[in-house]
Amino acid sequence: MKELAKKTAVAALAGVMAAGMLTGCGEKELDGTKTVATVDGTEIPLGVVSLMARQQQAYTEAMYASFMGGSTGNIWDTEADSESGETYGQQTVSNCLEQVELMYIMKSKAADYDVEVTEEDQEAIAAAAAEFMETNSEETIKELAVTEDQVKTFLELQTYFQRMHDPIIADVDKEVSDEEAQQSSFTYVSVSTSGDDLTEEEIAEKKEKAQELLDKVKEDPEADMDETAKEVDESFNALEGHFTTNPGEDEEDSSSYPDEVMEVLRGMKEGEVCDELIETDSSYYIVRLDEEFDEEETESQKESIISDRENTLYTETTEQWLEDAEIKVEEKVLKTLTITDNHSFTFVTPEAEEETEEGTDEDLAEDTDDEEVLTEDEIDAEAAEDIEDDMEEDADETEEDAEITPTEEAEPTATAAPTEEPEATATPTAKPTATAAPTPTEKPEATPTKAAE
Repeated sequence: MKELAKKTAVAALAGVMAAGMLTGCGEKELDGTKTVATVDGTEIPLGVVSLMARQQQAYTEAMYASFMGGSTGNIWDTEADSESGETYGQQTVSNCLEQVELMYIMKSKAADYDVEVTEEDQEAIAAAAAEFMETNSEETIKELAVTEDQVKTFLELQTYFQRMHDPIIADVDKEVSDEEAQQSSFTYVSVSTSGDDLTEEEIAEKKEKAQELLDKVKEDPEADMDETAKEVDESFNALEGHFTTNPGEDEEDSSSYPDEVMEVLRGMKEGEVCDELIETDSSYYIVRLDEEFDEEETESQKESIISDRENTLYTETTEQWLEDAEIKVEEKVLKTLTITDNHSFTFVTPEAEEETEEGTDEDLAEDTDDEEVLTEDEIDAEAAEDIEDDMEEDADETEEDAEITPTEEAEPTATAAPTEEPEATATPTAKPTATAAPTPTEKPEATPTKAAE
């Protein structure tokens, strides 16, 4: 049990990147000992918020790099709010502070939910924090502006944060009736008529093809609609869809399908093919209602409804806690913590570190964009439900070789290192969301994140 606790703490720390300032980026040195906020009289040191912010920065940059071929573009300096002029970097810092404030509140309320951090946990956290400080360079620690005690605080807070999730949502009503969750499934073919370059004659031809397909489907309603569609036109594809059979008032317009299609489907019987083409602004539809009660999709919808209830309860509860707490933010101190495009933080895997040992410092600088900066399960450990379960597999790998160093140093251990980003020439179409700090939809496996992995 003690060994498991240690692995959990180390795996958590492994998520935090090594901080590193790019040469000439002009960032001012942080004073992590300054109080950035107080929550119900408890002071929050800037170093703890810095650790949270740099972790979030590294996760986001790693995801952008994976989506954009190694480049992160202009993420942080892009304006997020046209009215205030606030950038995504500034939003992320504010959100990370709020997340840390919530962690302090959760710690204070933990006993009410029978949640505790045991002596065994504290020993594991202390060992992980000590390892973090030992394996990271002075430069890294200086840039993170964090002390060993602050690392321990961060790990302890994240432990409470994760353990509080399930007790908070424990009282959610998990009873969902078949009627509420019922899903109906259908098969359809859509023939597009959108496009400014289409002539009236071409649209008429498309309608004729769609009508031909409808006639064939009506001749044999049980036939494979996709095969029938391709007999008419190789470009046609039959797709499957489903919808909520008995939507509530708030769900009436929630379907992703056109209103014209949904209106027809809700009036059809199982196995029936719509007798006429359904015309929308952009397409002709041929539809067949396959099942009025799709058992598999209905069960899936029940799980989704319960998950929505849990998320709603969690959000309402934690937002109320934040509203009720007496919080004072030291804005001048907070402004010293900045996330910008010329001050980058990245994760480096053990494999990438081994590669850098074989090359020169010049090679390292040239190949930064080609580095495998973060494995998929590390990137989304706290941000995506689909990847959280994979963190267990990484725990053993991260226990022994946790370290973060600036890019110019090539240690054989896993490191998070700053990379010198080429000047971006274009702004990515996707933008980071305002909620920079991770929002738990499930109870995360690993505790806080460590700067060196």
